[in-house]
Amino acid sequence: MREELAGRLRQLRDLTGRSLRELERDVHVSSSSLSRYFSGQAVPPWPTVVALCRAAGRDPRPLREMWERAKDEPQPSVSPAAPPPVRNDLPHDVTAFTGREAELDALRAAARDTPVVAIDGMGGVGKSALAIHAAHLLAAEFPDGRLYLDLHGFTPGRERVEPAEALRVLLAALGLPPGGIPDGVAERAALWRSELATRRAIVLLDNAADADHVRDLLPGAGPGFVVITSRRRMVELDGVQPISLDVLPTEEAAQLFVASAGGTRPGDVGEVLRRCGNLPLAIRVAAARLRHRPAWTLDTLVERLREGELAVPDVFEMSLRQLDPAQRRMFGLLGLVPGEDIDAYGAAALAGIPPANARWLLEDLVDVHLVQEPAPGRYRMHDLLRQVARAETTVAGTVPAIARLADYYLSGMLAVKELVEVFVPLPVTVSQPPPARPLLGDYETAVDWMDTEWANLTAVFSLAVELSIDAAAVGLGQLALISHARRGGVAQLHRGLEASLAAAERLGDRRLLASHRYLLGFALTRAGRMAEAEPELETARGLMAAEGDVVGEAFTLLLLAEIRMHTADAEGAVALLRRATGLLPPGEAAVRVRGSTGLGYALVQLGRYREAREVVLEVVETARGLDRQTERRCLEVLGRAALGLGDARTALDFAEQAVALDRATRHPIFEAASLTDAAVALRHLGRAEEATARHAEAMRILERAGEPHRIVLCLLPYARACRDTGDPDAAARHFRAALATATTHRLDYLVSAARAGLDRVSRPVPGHPDDSRPQR
Repeated sequence: MREELAGRLRQLRDLTGRSLRELERDVHVSSSSLSRYFSGQAVPPWPTVVALCRAAGRDPRPLREMWERAKDEPQPSVSPAAPPPVRNDLPHDVTAFTGREAELDALRAAARDTPVVAIDGMGGVGKSALAIHAAHLLAAEFPDGRLYLDLHGFTPGRERVEPAEALRVLLAALGLPPGGIPDGVAERAALWRSELATRRAIVLLDNAADADHVRDLLPGAGPGFVVITSRRRMVELDGVQPISLDVLPTEEAAQLFVASAGGTRPGDVGEVLRRCGNLPLAIRVAAARLRHRPAWTLDTLVERLREGELAVPDVFEMSLRQLDPAQRRMFGLLGLVPGEDIDAYGAAALAGIPPANARWLLEDLVDVHLVQEPAPGRYRMHDLLRQVARAETTVAGTVPAIARLADYYLSGMLAVKELVEVFVPLPVTVSQPPPARPLLGDYETAVDWMDTEWANLTAVFSLAVELSIDAAAVGLGQLALISHARRGGVAQLHRGLEASLAAAERLGDRRLLASHRYLLGFALTRAGRMAEAEPELETARGLMAAEGDVVGEAFTLLLLAEIRMHTADAEGAVALLRRATGLLPPGEAAVRVRGSTGLGYALVQLGRYREAREVVLEVVETARGLDRQTERRCLEVLGRAALGLGDARTALDFAEQAVALDRATRHPIFEAASLTDAAVALRHLGRAEEATARHAEAMRILERAGEPHRIVLCLLPYARACRDTGDPDAAARHFRAALATATTHRLDYLVSAARAGLDRVSRPVPGHPDDSRPQR
């Protein structure tokens, strides 16, 4: 009855023609609550039903009996989930924090009775330092989370974090899965307010551009506390307590200088402070110069500050003038880095010098507080200093430097490719090999390096596209496959390939363009956009055939065969698979084995389980000698064939072996598929509780990865297993979830499968075509 009522409520929603946001305003119920009522997760109060009927122009009385029955219907039992770990994203507390006692007292008092505080002041005045220090002092009072987000409102060379993306990051930090985060800014903002309302959490929104930048990030009612920092006052925001920072009082400025300089020195500290304008960042930079010059007195420092009658902002220039040419060049080049940080190898490539030299220069810059070292071997710049640094490098010098940095990341990714078993031919080359790169001698080291550098690598890729550094843009765009295929993110992979397609065309290398088109088809296939994928793959196949690339052509035919399987044309898939293997010359064992496993998948779909098993058993030993991912494909086919033959115990054994391989290779996307196979086998063995746990684990992985296509491909076989083992309620629940996801994300070819499965739960029909859908 709950589902029937939800269906009637959805009809009312459709009759109104209004969005959730508009209904929230008109019926005075939050959009998140309305979403739960429309999905059947909760039964609304009767006044809400009446309000919805009025909005739709319908009489509520016919719904009263249905509402009464739904209200009294028992809630489905749900196993309590383990509480998520408390999030703590706060940066390290500021060393040698000095003064600001009045502001700290105001922040402490505000935390008890004010939801939002905005700290404003000029650049370098210490807004972030105060906010971070206060957040650490208040941490114990906010046990439900300490969140931090740099909005990059004034970061040179960086696009600011827009409200939609900021809300996505914040909601994810609260533990919401990507699949549960809506697309619109208004919907995300409503969900953010709803989620924060139940948590006593402190949220630090650093470096906001203006009031509009943070308006949608503000909390509603609840015990949370938000601190904003910005160079602009937030006068447009109601109910926000402002704390404006000026430069430090002289006494506090002197304390900061002494603490940062490592003690007192003979001379007039007042003159130093006047030259620094009592600006905390300028004081720290000047003190660092003194700290690392034991022979200097304060008078020496003052003399340097007097040179040229320096104004306050020129304290940075004073520090630069004391750098030797190599140090100053490195400082300028670091201002071009588009990512968050860089290691010594990357800095060496940026400058075109040996890593040892780069490391010494970086340490010199750290010593004088022109560069920060937030973690051992990782270097970054303060925003103000980045702005100064960018002015050090001419436009003519920018492109070569970024090209060298891009080639460093490209070189590293090619090394990763050799270790993580990527079989697609990628004719990517490095234009200018870097002076050196980290030794990536084994699988674990390679994956760790890629994960650490991923944000920087993608930032360099975007800049390479913008600057038309074509070879690097194409190479990085293609090699992104390694991470996205392993961790999820095919939508991002596709966007990157589209962004670099023009560069691939300009390069004039037909083999490179063919692999680019192939990867576009691959990304579209993995996203479930089969109709768009096929022409891309046919274009790639034509280019490969023209170049005589039979291996690439065979791979393309294998992927075209997969599309046939996805769209219930297994016979057509078999024909393409045989055509692919027929192209190959002797010695191409890896491609032949993958062709055999593809044939195994097709035969399973056709119900020819014994034949599928025999085909894969012929190549499984060869697969073990090739790589772990081809081996897991064999295990997957053998497990599904065993299940088709009625041997669920053997099917479970093969699925468990595949899960172990997926975890050993740190491949969560494949792990979700293998966990689903295990859940299906467990259902057929009558071990429903274990099956539910395995399937839930698979769903969590895919929700974190944000892969709706794969979510549906795992929901459907599990729903069928529930149906076939006598649990129609669970089957219907999972078919409905599959239908909702497939409809939302326009996975048209899966919508009919989900509907057919849902229909068959209530009207069983032997041999119904929904059983023909693949589990890939």
